Amino acid sequence: MVFYDGGANCAVGAMVVREWITALGDFFMLLQRACVAAVVDRPRPRVLLDQLYEIGVRSLSIVNLTAVFTGMVMALQLGHFLSKFGAKIFVSRVVGLAIISELGPVLTALMIGGRVGAGMAAELGTMKVTEQIDAMRALGTDPISYLVLPRLAAIAIMLPLLTGMADVVALIGGSFVAYGELGVSPNFYFTSLLQFLTLGDIARSLTKGAVFALIIGGIACQNGMAASGGADGVGRATTRTVVSASISILIADFFLTKLMLVL
Repeated sequence: MVFYDGGANCAVGAMVVREWITALGDFFMLLQRACVAAVVDRPRPRVLLDQLYEIGVRSLSIVNLTAVFTGMVMALQLGHFLSKFGAKIFVSRVVGLAIISELGPVLTALMIGGRVGAGMAAELGTMKVTEQIDAMRALGTDPISYLVLPRLAAIAIMLPLLTGMADVVALIGGSFVAYGELGVSPNFYFTSLLQFLTLGDIARSLTKGAVFALIIGGIACQNGMAASGGADGVGRATTRTVVSASISILIADFFLTKLMLVL
């Protein structure tokens, strides 16, 4: 006979909620300390350039590959659906809205979160468990200013740019499928798209990219700086970063979309 222990389940639930609230508080505290460090001590140019290269240039291949096939499959699916109603000429508008409003910023952020976020957490976690961060504090160097701030600044700069590039690449990929499968010429494809899109749509896409950048960078740095327990602790921090960042991006996307539709 199995007995239902409601008290134990409530205790576990309360513990999970408390951990989430604590993690959220640590996340915003880290962002606040980074903002203060940005005012007091600007990021070192050399460190910032290294992070811009690592986050931006080295992520071009995965972002472009994800974007082009996303645009192609969206054009293929939506084009055949619209052709049933004789509306295949509007495929660029539907694909463009889906890509720029949602898929472009979200998929780019998920790819960057998996690649860059995991790398940040592993790098900082390794420095934490090997006591390099404690040594920096002993020498009078602020780890937030030297380690966290350049990473947050770099991802905040590069992710909106990567999002904009992913939007363009996805639309170009969709134009190839629209021409090859539906007979919609590239000239008409882009002309119809530009007549439909507004600067507000592009601004919303880039704004989402900037917000997702802070989420990814903050979670990665927070988990990396809190790692403990040797190599196993670094692995846990890396896994926790990827999972937490992915879930947070999807949750934030819903609330951002809701807010932007109201404004």
